[in-house]
Amino acid sequence: MPRSLICFLFPLLTAISTQSQEKKFHFSAQKMGSPFNIILVSGDSLKAAAVAEKCFALVDSFNLIYSDYDTASELSKINRLAGAGEVRASAALWEILVRSRAAWQKSKGAFDITVGPLARLWRKTRKEKTFPSAETVNTARALTGFKRLEMHDATHTVALPVKGMALDLGGIAKGYVAQKVLGLISAMGFTMALVDAGGDMVMSGAPPGSGGWTVGVNIPETTDRLLPRRLLLSNKAVATSGDAYQYVEHDGIKYSHIIDPRTGYGIASQRNVTVIAGNGADADWLATACSILPVEQSKKLASALHADLLITELKEGKIIYHSTTGFAKYWKH
Repeated sequence: MPRSLICFLFPLLTAISTQSQEKKFHFSAQKMGSPFNIILVSGDSLKAAAVAEKCFALVDSFNLIYSDYDTASELSKINRLAGAGEVRASAALWEILVRSRAAWQKSKGAFDITVGPLARLWRKTRKEKTFPSAETVNTARALTGFKRLEMHDATHTVALPVKGMALDLGGIAKGYVAQKVLGLISAMGFTMALVDAGGDMVMSGAPPGSGGWTVGVNIPETTDRLLPRRLLLSNKAVATSGDAYQYVEHDGIKYSHIIDPRTGYGIASQRNVTVIAGNGADADWLATACSILPVEQSKKLASALHADLLITELKEGKIIYHSTTGFAKYWKH
C-alpha cells in the first residue's frame, strides 16, 4: 500500500520555545518518495548537522532494501524472481517481513504486503486517469494473498511462488525507517528530536519549555485545514491515513490509494485515521489497516496493541469523531 505524501500530520514548529542555548535545527531532504524531515534540539549546530547527515545516509541504505520503485533494491529483486525460487533475505529485510507477517495476522488480513500487483495497477490508474475493468482488478487480485508468501524462519529465505506476485512495503516501511532514524539520533546523545517520514512521525523527549511536540491533524478530505484541537506528544509515534492526496474518482465514487486486499479496490469511505503507538512501524501499518476495517474492529485492534486511535469522518459537512478511550489524553489543553 503505497503511502507517499498521504499522511496529514504537521509538527507545529513555532510552538517550540527555548530556555537555554539549545535551539531547534530542522533538516529536510527528499527521501523514500516524499519529504523526510528531522528536527533536533541541540546547543551544537555542527554536531546536529553531522548527525542529520548520518541519518539521511541511513534512510538511503534502507531505501536500497525496501523500495519497489528502485529496480536495484533488494525488494525489487525478490519481486523479479517471483515464480523462480527462493531468495535469502538480508537481516533488515527479514525483520520488516516478520513484522509485516504479524501485522497481517493481527489485522485478520486487512494489512497485506502482497498487494503489490494491485498497487501497481492502481498507481497506473491514477497516473493515466483511467479506471480498470473488474476483470483486470480480479486478475491482479489473483496474484495476491499473504498465505501464499513462503517465509522460512530457519534460513531467512523468501519465495513468491507465482510469477507476477509482488511485495509492497509502502504501508509499513516509512514508519519503520523513521523509528530506526530516531534510534540513531538517540544513540548519538540527542534526547529531544522528531523524525517525519512523509507524515509518519516519531519523536523522543519534549522540546524545552513544552509538554511535548505539538501536532495538527487534517480535517478529512482537505490538505490544508486542521482539526481545531492539537495533539501534544513525546516518546510516541503517530501516523494518519486519508485520501486527500492520492485517489481516483469514477462514477461519482472516490477510491483511495489504500487498497482493500479483500476486494482489490481502493477504499471509498471518506475518513481520516490517526494512530498513536509506541513505535513507527505499528503506527504506520495500523493507520492502513484501520482505514479498511470497520470502526469498532479498528478500535479493538488498536487497543490490543496498546495504541490509540482517532477516526474522523465528514458527514453532511459535519466532522464525526470516533476514538479509543485513551486517545483523549493526547489532546493539547
